[in-house]
Amino acid sequence: MENTINEDGKWEVLQSEYLVKKAPWLTARCDVCRLPDGRVNDHYYVLEYPDWVNVIAITSSGQFVLERQYRHGLGNTCFELPCGMIEPGETPLQAARRELLEETGYAGGTWQQWMTLAPNPATSNNLAHSFLAVGVEKVAGQDLDPTEDIEVFLKSPEYVRQLLENNQILQALMAAPLWKYFNQK
Repeated sequence: MENTINEDGKWEVLQSEYLVKKAPWLTARCDVCRLPDGRVNDHYYVLEYPDWVNVIAITSSGQFVLERQYRHGLGNTCFELPCGMIEPGETPLQAARRELLEETGYAGGTWQQWMTLAPNPATSNNLAHSFLAVGVEKVAGQDLDPTEDIEVFLKSPEYVRQLLENNQILQALMAAPLWKYFNQK
């Protein structure tokens, strides 16, 4: 298949001003942009984020490694895939391996890049890289950040599929790679 992602119709940035710069989680700028037809958009807001990773981690016994944690923006506690941001100097794969180990204590297995998504390309500048890790094993305890409160669960493929079918995995960047997994497996 041909690559359909390109820069056709790209806007020219005439001016850019940072409104908030609280890296890495809150950086907002306002761009003044000229559209290809010459019109000018005086106030186009962009949120800058680091790239993110998430991992579909499956143990050697076929169980999915899932997390449950409270998400303040939504105000709910939900099932999720192990995930996090890519630190400066890390590749997406290095970040994915680190996040899986830190948040769950699981490591090893066979890894492959699963998919890359743009969380919200209209207003955000980052990508989310998903990986599939098969045959992971528990090798350590959790090593959580000071503000993380993560509970780890091992769930069957049938259970995870039911979560998806019943709209119980709300994070779109985690539901998409899981739907791809179940579509292809």
